[in-house]
Amino acid sequence: MNKSELVDFIADKSGSTKSQAVQCVDAFVEAVAKTLKKGGKLTLVGFGTFSVVKRAARTGRNPQTGATIKIKAKKVAKFKPGKDLSSKL
Repeated sequence: MNKSELVDFIADKSGSTKSQAVQCVDAFVEAVAKTLKKGGKLTLVGFGTFSVVKRAARTGRNPQTGATIKIKAKKVAKFKPGKDLSSKL
């Protein structure tokens, strides 16, 4: 499912217009991004938790040349599904 399909689904389920559904999806994405940028976490009980984890620096290998390269440490977004979501899969 892509964003436009999600917008269509939300508009159909909520009885709202597509433009209102787009605003809702964009607001949700913005809220998650702002929370994670601050280093916080966003928990939706039953659905899951969005958080930030730090990946340590490590060495990797270029598959074409076989040369070792250094991969910098960075922060990445993480999603842990909640109990209700996991049981529905």
